Amino acid sequence: MGGVCRTPAVRRGAVGCPAPGPEALRCEQGTDRAAPRGGGRIGRCGRVFYWFLKFIALGPLLKLIFRPRADGVENVPAQGPAILASNHLSYADWLFMPLVVPRMVKFVAKAEYFTTPGVKGWLQKTFFSGTGNIPIDRESGNAAAGALVSAKRVLDAGELFGIYPEGTRSHDGKLYRGKTGIARLALETGVPVIPVAVVGTDIVAPPGKKFGRITRPTVRFGKPMDFSRYAGMENDRFILRSITDEIMYEIMRLSGQEYVDMYATRAKAESRKSDRGDDEPTQLAS
Repeated sequence: MGGVCRTPAVRRGAVGCPAPGPEALRCEQGTDRAAPRGGGRIGRCGRVFYWFLKFIALGPLLKLIFRPRADGVENVPAQGPAILASNHLSYADWLFMPLVVPRMVKFVAKAEYFTTPGVKGWLQKTFFSGTGNIPIDRESGNAAAGALVSAKRVLDAGELFGIYPEGTRSHDGKLYRGKTGIARLALETGVPVIPVAVVGTDIVAPPGKKFGRITRPTVRFGKPMDFSRYAGMENDRFILRSITDEIMYEIMRLSGQEYVDMYATRAKAESRKSDRGDDEPTQLAS
């Protein structure tokens, strides 16, 4: 029975995992055997831990200290699949955005976080699974393709998938050009895209720092975006770019950020080069 903790101390159908130890290592995090390779399911044990963190251990503390605001939560469907496309200012984004959504939101993470052996590996795997992360599929040739496969599994299961189209955190608070993987995902699955803006997390946890100062982060959810008019055109790079730019425009409108038509990775590289006093332009593939 996938997702049920298979230990002698836990009855069939019981909810929850045993305490850390040899028996706990046998608790399956996925509800099918493909999950460790990047499946979209994190299993009953992971779900229990997720809700434990959100409503008991971590969520109430974050709400008490930071008092996050949420606007437009009604735009997130109460059931069924959807893509939550957000700007990315801080590592704290993945805490506050799911915190204000009633449903579970899943993200992809490096497969290595789920494959480390031993008790330490089990704790790491449990934490990442319990915070809504799933491993990137390792059989897809590269990280981008693996992330797409894992994301499609989440959406095929009727769940919410969170993604940062910029691909990395903004180093200066600006909004950068989105990567077209989100457009391909939307077209291949046919699910709506919900634009999301997280504001203030770069004050809570600024780039390069673990903690800044306490403020009230705001999470804004825009109206669902339907791209069914482009069905069957997922291999047209111009269509993919057009859809991605449309999504980024909505995120910009919600966040109020200045938009820069450059990939964030390139902007970071040029910023580092400028800090070193090198005036030669950085040549990177776009």
